[in-house]
Amino acid sequence: MKIAIASDIYYPMTNGVAVFAHNLALGLSKAGHEVMVICPSFSGKYNVEIEKGVKTVHLTSARFHLYPDQINAIPDKKTILGLPMPRLIYKNGIWWSVNPWREVEDALDDFKPDVIHLQTAETIALAVMHYVRKKDVPLVSTGHAYPDNITGQFKLLKPKLIKRPTDAVLRAYMASFLKHAEYATMPTEMAIGDLVPKDRRRFKVTVEALSNGVDLTEFYPAKPKAEVLKKYGLSASPKKRVLYIGRVDPEKSISNVIMAFSKVLEKVPDAEMVVVGDGIDLPHLKDLVKKLGISGSVKFTGKIMPPELAEIYRSGTVFATASEKETQGIVLIEAAATGLPLVAVDAGAVKELCQNKRNGELCKPGDVDGIAKALNKILSDKELRKKYSEQSIEISKLHDLNRTLKRFEEIYKEAVKLKSEHNSIEE
Repeated sequence: MKIAIASDIYYPMTNGVAVFAHNLALGLSKAGHEVMVICPSFSGKYNVEIEKGVKTVHLTSARFHLYPDQINAIPDKKTILGLPMPRLIYKNGIWWSVNPWREVEDALDDFKPDVIHLQTAETIALAVMHYVRKKDVPLVSTGHAYPDNITGQFKLLKPKLIKRPTDAVLRAYMASFLKHAEYATMPTEMAIGDLVPKDRRRFKVTVEALSNGVDLTEFYPAKPKAEVLKKYGLSASPKKRVLYIGRVDPEKSISNVIMAFSKVLEKVPDAEMVVVGDGIDLPHLKDLVKKLGISGSVKFTGKIMPPELAEIYRSGTVFATASEKETQGIVLIEAAATGLPLVAVDAGAVKELCQNKRNGELCKPGDVDGIAKALNKILSDKELRKKYSEQSIEISKLHDLNRTLKRFEEIYKEAVKLKSEHNSIEE
């Protein structure tokens, strides 16, 4: 098949949507399909590149300086007379395709896709929706986000009187991209329940829960490579290590894990926490670590990309997150696949991956003491770690990327069939 994947967020950006869309494109190409990706340019200028058989069309873009690009490292805050200044803009702001309609149409006309798979709900998505209606091309749409993934980033939207109606509008907007496809997916049933209206009379498209998936030939248990750990200043010794890997943004509530870890040190003084990633919350977290007096036990490595990333997972003892807004959480799958016990909070779709008392511990959202207790329990009990590790590996097998790819191949064929049947009825 000729499959076009459209996403406003794409590799080398580091978030779940970018990772999934990239894995999907490469996997479909490897399976013998002709694949084109449409995404923003990360230089600003229109350009086309070929990677492992995938044609990637980078659209003319401009920087949006209120949020970082998730590619370049975020520099430390500037100080004046020793005082840190608040950061209002980012030099390396996120790339945004501000007027993609013509370039999207030209790229798709040239490629002539059998089906288009939409990943996001920003400007490229709007241009794709316009194209689909105009050219009558089958559409598959995947929803990856909650409204809070957007509104949670901006302080001006934090007051409930502003945030609640904004979230409601965004929820309807995001759902509309699923509603007008031939077939729609989201990573988990819980994500579907949060975004898709319970009343389906005006929402007749099938919405299937389908895991984003992880390449289990890349993420698996093994002894970590000492040279990779050394590169990032990590010891190869069997120190008890709490890992967080992912975006370092406020919505991830990493501060709760750090505060819990400070309590862990009271009982496990030789423990270490490693935070891998970058984001707008990094300066705050570094300040928090200093305030708690635990700088010697917490390391911030910055962003680490595959294949080195798998070695970092393998160096851990337990993976911890306090995020309450996950539609699935690729990092949780990656952690489980490398055999890590998990500690997470019972919110969003996390409990489909962190199953309480099976492969980890689920805590109440915002419960710092509960997270600390769960970490202490796992770090102090070798047999429990072994049990949770074995079950993490078993759970990860249900999220093999190959299973996801095969199912999407079936969905694309179904979308083409549904579009054909719909057109026949109209005729």
